[in-house]
Amino acid sequence: MSEQPPSRSVRPSVVLGMCTVGFFAVVVAGLGFASLLTDADVIAVRGLGQGPGVVGIAIACATFAIAVWSAIRRPPGSFRSVPVVVAATYLAYVLATGVAAAVVSSDLGAGLAVTGELATGWQGGVVAAAALLAGIAGVALARMSAARPRWPWERDDED
Repeated sequence: MSEQPPSRSVRPSVVLGMCTVGFFAVVVAGLGFASLLTDADVIAVRGLGQGPGVVGIAIACATFAIAVWSAIRRPPGSFRSVPVVVAATYLAYVLATGVAAAVVSSDLGAGLAVTGELATGWQGGVVAAAALLAGIAGVALARMSAARPRWPWERDDED
């Protein structure tokens, strides 16, 4: 009975899933902790509810996934693409949240206020930092050469 040799790299679809979930987890935790530490709401404009924030994070996750996929789909992934991933994710978050705020409030001024607040405040920095960490991790995982772990007795040849 012959075994096929183990794969020498992680499949891009697995990398994409892992780093997108990691991005989501880091951005939610980062925004939560930063909000707690600064004693400030993530979106300080009153009366908007959670909708604009949810839309902004969803669009940021989708943008992050698309940008990372373009970076890792052809081996080996390039770390030079990470700044593009960060910029695209940051802009998508800021713009999508601002547009969602304008739609929810039916007020262009509220949408512009949210956009300006996120672009110049700590919130955009948290999203950019999460995209940077998850983007680097995704490219590194795509570039690594790995096989499944084996016990020492699995490596021995049979006599």
